[in-house]
Amino acid sequence: MIDIEALLTDRLQAMEPSGIRRVFEMAAKMKEPINFSIGQPDFDVPEPIKRAAIDAISAGRNGYTVTQGIPELRSAIAAKLSPEIGWEIGPNAECDVLITNGTSAGLMLAYLALGQKGDEIIIPDPYFVSYPQVAAVVGATAKYCDTYPDCRMTAARIEPLITERTKFVVLNSPGNPSGVVLSSDELRDIVELCESRGVLLVSDEIYDEFTYGDGRESGVFPTPGRFSNQLLILRGFSKTYGMTGWRLGFAVGPTRLIREMTKVNQYSFVCAPNMVQHAGVVALQTDVSAHVKAYERKRDMVVEALGGVTELARPTGAFYAFPQVPPRLGLTGDEFFRKALDKNVLVIPGNIFSTRDTHFRISYAVDDARLARGLEALASLMR
Repeated sequence: MIDIEALLTDRLQAMEPSGIRRVFEMAAKMKEPINFSIGQPDFDVPEPIKRAAIDAISAGRNGYTVTQGIPELRSAIAAKLSPEIGWEIGPNAECDVLITNGTSAGLMLAYLALGQKGDEIIIPDPYFVSYPQVAAVVGATAKYCDTYPDCRMTAARIEPLITERTKFVVLNSPGNPSGVVLSSDELRDIVELCESRGVLLVSDEIYDEFTYGDGRESGVFPTPGRFSNQLLILRGFSKTYGMTGWRLGFAVGPTRLIREMTKVNQYSFVCAPNMVQHAGVVALQTDVSAHVKAYERKRDMVVEALGGVTELARPTGAFYAFPQVPPRLGLTGDEFFRKALDKNVLVIPGNIFSTRDTHFRISYAVDDARLARGLEALASLMR
């Protein structure tokens, strides 16, 4: 008999199963729950994108592509991004593009290219669940930047955490689980701090299109890419176009780093699905502003329902809110999660996203009627 337990690596032992997936599996066993747990758009992939994938399959685009991604998609991304951030992007430029199997794969490739045993990686707290877990995979240590109560990761909060072992800082704006969007001034300060200390900035911008009017500045999405090209930007198609199961994203950054991430990709994910990459070209030409406007309205419903009964950092992007469990209730986030279950409402306890257990996450990517019922149930629990 082989002792599998003895064969498992220490870094794997340091990882924990995803709490979000645990709640997702719980939802599958419940009868018509009001499900605020999963971070997935409630609209389907737009028809032109579906048709592009079908056409690509019919045209025989079903084999491997080059690891870095098809030239058509890489060129389309460069053409879209260059005017936005002012970078020259391309194979012969200072910065280049790598197509990834979703933004999560881009994050994994970045960690594998940059992190190793003894390194420190600064992440926000609260954080997206992958950030500390992938650090464990590469043997690095996650250092938590406390952003409570406003969920804003600022240079002033990051600076005391930087040591000679700090390799990079992970930034997430719009943020998951908070929906908070940092200002251009805050982003500029972070860029300047990282460059002055020789630390790379990795900017996870998966929710870039889901940034609302009060999160944009002069109608423009605030990104640290406007202030330097010496950082790594990760974006994707999953949230913007409802393509969560299609697994398509991209990384843009210094060509030297993209080259090394591509090398890792060759021996892991190999390439993003061929037909999905061709659909991605069409996705970049697809208008989803109506969906974004709808989510801004849903955000307003959340703030109106919960803002008066608890502390809530105002979400200005993504489709999440991260309310505090009112201290007067004497409940942890996990205990509140279980009380919400009794009302047939699924949320995510805050300890899945944080070293604290004082909040819970709502995904308001649901229809308006269900959202209104769920919010009323949660508000009644907090009153």
